[in-house]
Amino acid sequence: MNRNTLITLAVVVVIAVAGAYALLGRTPAPPSGGNDTPTGENPPPTGSDNNPTPVQPTFRGVSLSPRSYTGNDFTDFFVKARQAGDIITWSGDWAELSDPKGAPYVVAQLARANDLRLVVIAQFFTQGTGELLRPLNDTTKQSYREGAVAFAGEYEPLYMGLGIEINALHEVNPADYAAFKAFFPEVAKAVREVSPGTRVFTVFQLERLRGLRGGLFGGGNDPTVNDWALLGDFPDTDLLAFTTYPCIIYKDPSDIPSDYYTAEIEQHTYKPIAYTEAGWFRVGPAGWESSAEEQARFIALYIDKTKPLEPELLVWSFLYDQEAAEPFASMGLLGKDDSSSPAWEAWLKP
Repeated sequence: MNRNTLITLAVVVVIAVAGAYALLGRTPAPPSGGNDTPTGENPPPTGSDNNPTPVQPTFRGVSLSPRSYTGNDFTDFFVKARQAGDIITWSGDWAELSDPKGAPYVVAQLARANDLRLVVIAQFFTQGTGELLRPLNDTTKQSYREGAVAFAGEYEPLYMGLGIEINALHEVNPADYAAFKAFFPEVAKAVREVSPGTRVFTVFQLERLRGLRGGLFGGGNDPTVNDWALLGDFPDTDLLAFTTYPCIIYKDPSDIPSDYYTAEIEQHTYKPIAYTEAGWFRVGPAGWESSAEEQARFIALYIDKTKPLEPELLVWSFLYDQEAAEPFASMGLLGKDDSSSPAWEAWLKP
């Protein structure tokens, strides 16, 4: 889940992925400006029918995850990704938005050429440690703000994410989390000024947000020790996004509660939602064995059980297996040499 993307000054892109911790042409609703945030006097409703923001089509896709970042493997990725959906996501160092030759700009051009929309998600810390990529001082914040504005002004993306799995930062460094919480509205406002149609959001890690920190996380599961209250810290978001890797907690998709992607979420927000990462491994560690068929069963569950809240984005983390830390290395819809798989076929179903 911790994906830091780097690019050379040429067109070749190199992304390092480490884990621990449909439809083009349709226009999303205008940004909400943060006016749909529940308060004590106006609690969130219990049903999505009361959502004040018009329901949008679900854009489905994958992250930037080619077989390799050289030659045809890289360019062919975009062709295959178009079969997988309408969007691709780029997640990487926020500083890359300040470089017109950087990864998000190159990927945006290739996505556009292949009739894909790019969802760019900028990160400013390392999820596994909570360490900032650079101090969040005035100089850094100015650079981050200007980079986000520059990219938004040039490409007018439908979606822009700022911060990935920010509840992980809150767990280990509340002061830096508070600084980002104060900074977020400034950037969101500046982005909308140059690209009024861009929907700005931040991303939470769903399992840890729910208090599920056992299993392969190595801690314990205690839903009473949750961080749902953090969803109220960002009233300026147009939607709330989540990453979800339930295979870290549950050994089989059938163990996942049927309302896992609905009940508690709609109890704590009525903002639109999105899933910017999801995964289930085919090959697990001892005691957590899996299979291609099990992965496909989770994909079917993921697509089905997220439907009630009609997420705006539904993303699978990897198109092809990546050189990632276990257990994330076998989460691709396809192995590096595959053209089809049970997971791929499951993903293509409506």
